[in-house]
Amino acid sequence: MSVVYIISAPSGSGKSTLVNEIEKLVPGLDFSISYTTRAPRGSERNGKEYFFISRPEFDEMMKRDEFLEHAEVFDNCYGTARKFLREAEQHSHDLLLDIDVQGAEQIKKKIPEAVSVFILPPDRKTLEQRLRKRGQDSEKVIQRRLDTARREIENYVKYDYILVNDRLEDSVELLQAIVLAERLRRSGKALSGDQSKNLAMAERCRLDNVRERVQPILESFREGDSGRAMGL
Repeated sequence: MSVVYIISAPSGSGKSTLVNEIEKLVPGLDFSISYTTRAPRGSERNGKEYFFISRPEFDEMMKRDEFLEHAEVFDNCYGTARKFLREAEQHSHDLLLDIDVQGAEQIKKKIPEAVSVFILPPDRKTLEQRLRKRGQDSEKVIQRRLDTARREIENYVKYDYILVNDRLEDSVELLQAIVLAERLRRSGKALSGDQSKNLAMAERCRLDNVRERVQPILESFREGDSGRAMGL
């Protein structure tokens, strides 16, 4: 049985970069490329970052029940095709899903044993800087993404692991530890010294062990929204 890993994060949190790095480091890990009705951005290529399809094509896939999950975000549709899970199981690989909070909830209902990881920015200011640095969005869209980020972060308690993406190198190491730790747990094999260290590293990111660190991050988003509402 394949292990399904759910990776969620607010837009601009560095999720795509982390996922790309983990793909290189962990063997036997397939990545599910989502389908979307939005237009490609920058250097994005069809079949690489996403499968870009029309809304009628997306609706037809929905009618045929081809999606494990699907959601509408910022007026665009996104979905994960069932075929990627079938293919991973055929090759005895695990599957990594890069999906939002809505999609994660759908997957958890269908696959309760799926491992969920929520990636957080260090604070609201850092996320806003990252979004502006991308240069892809208008001011209106940036503010909407920040509003959405706050709502998404409030769902962190629904995830198994929380990873604060402050330094990329550290975050890659921790995400790799989580993926490998879950494989080790399900293998039922005796652990070596290095494997025990890997489990301990992953355990640092367990929900119950990071609640205190998440609170000031969430508070930074609430304060930012309050300040904007007052015109500060």
